[in-house]
Amino acid sequence: MTTMTETSARFREFKMPDVGEGLTEAEILKWFVQPGDTVTDGQVVCEVETAKAAVELPIPFDGVVHELRFPEGTTVDVGQVIIAIDVAPGSGDAPAPAAAAPAQEPVEAPEAEAEPKGRTPVLVGYGVAESSTKRRPRKGTAAAPEAAAVAAAVQAELNGHGASAPAPAATAPAGGRPLAKPPVRKLAKDLGIDLATVVPTGKDGIITREDVHAAAAPAAAEAPAAVASPVAPEAPAAALPAAVSDSARETRIPVKGVRKAIAQAMVGSAFTAPHVTEFVTVDVTRTMKLVAELKEDKDMAGVRVNPLLVIAKALLVAIKRNPEVNAAWDEANQEIVQKHYVNLGIAAATPRGLIVPNIKDAHDKTLPQLAEALGELVTTARDGKTSPAAMAGGTVTITNVGVFGVDTGTPILNPGESAILAVGAIKLQPWVHKGKVKPRQVTTLALSFDHRLVDGELGSKVLADVAAILEQPKRLITWA
Repeated sequence: MTTMTETSARFREFKMPDVGEGLTEAEILKWFVQPGDTVTDGQVVCEVETAKAAVELPIPFDGVVHELRFPEGTTVDVGQVIIAIDVAPGSGDAPAPAAAAPAQEPVEAPEAEAEPKGRTPVLVGYGVAESSTKRRPRKGTAAAPEAAAVAAAVQAELNGHGASAPAPAATAPAGGRPLAKPPVRKLAKDLGIDLATVVPTGKDGIITREDVHAAAAPAAAEAPAAVASPVAPEAPAAALPAAVSDSARETRIPVKGVRKAIAQAMVGSAFTAPHVTEFVTVDVTRTMKLVAELKEDKDMAGVRVNPLLVIAKALLVAIKRNPEVNAAWDEANQEIVQKHYVNLGIAAATPRGLIVPNIKDAHDKTLPQLAEALGELVTTARDGKTSPAAMAGGTVTITNVGVFGVDTGTPILNPGESAILAVGAIKLQPWVHKGKVKPRQVTTLALSFDHRLVDGELGSKVLADVAAILEQPKRLITWA
């Protein structure tokens, strides 16, 4: 889809693209530019978070940033314009740009020539229809001086330079409709707030997002609400400790982006695919010795070698011996889809939540190649740079809960996959070895599978093969 439009020969708009596979929205995490900054073709202007990953967006043309349409933290639909670029700066007067970030002071717009009466001014950052010509905003309506005075008084109070005074009642412009940008109007609608009751603190009486939030939750923002709220200027002294106490006792975190997608996927998986989980406890002492030897092997120089590498290779060998486990259920066509390739998913915990990037065609990789791919996957995930494409198309997954000191678990399948292997902590335990009780390195494996396409026999064979390889790693040579 096209991600940019032309509003004139001078201004071009960049739309929120579909950076994944059919995604419908993304949250703007951070702007790297502000109005007035010069940008070049290919320069990253912002970072957005989709339902799959955080992605950096490059601008596809040169120019000067004229306007940011949405502040950080806003969820924007795919196809909405997020930034406007002046591609011919210096060619004449242009509407003053305005930063979208709420933490910044609004940029003053120059006064425009007189316009026909009754025309509604275009707000800074408000946007116009694509078929209309952008103009500079005209002088405020009759209500503007009063709104500006209110805004000045509020700002002075917030900055600690004004004397305490009762908050004035909310006022609307002469036209009767409060001034607010479309995102702010949508926010007010979603929160059930009547804009006519909100005191504007923006320039020329414009209602900001902060004004709406203050009206919706005065207790959560006690300091600014005490000035901006249209109710009594002072709350009873006894009410303040209760509000502070309530907010200190719990924290509400919006569920969006990756975490929202994970929640939806896990619920869908748990209540769609009939899960079966089997367990096996295995002596991995020889595997740990192999790991130590591989670390000294010159062929493995420069790559990270750990038990997960050998476990991943063991699972790939088990899948080769039992290829029917590498499949997917096609509900629409009522078919089992056999996969003749393995895209091996590795569950990774990140600050944005659990993600599962996968190693493409892992079945074709040598041990050094698999080690290199694992290292790149983990590093990219920890840096928050995993792309949506890296998380698409997985066939089976490994989740290593042992790194948290957990013995085992019952993992939930990734949607579209048939099996997931959980690896528990490797611990020194008493174990019967060659007829005697000895301290050995032991771990517990758990394999969850979709019982619609993997029966108990097949699932057991896969798990038993993985365990046998980890107990006797030389089977990697004879079975691979």
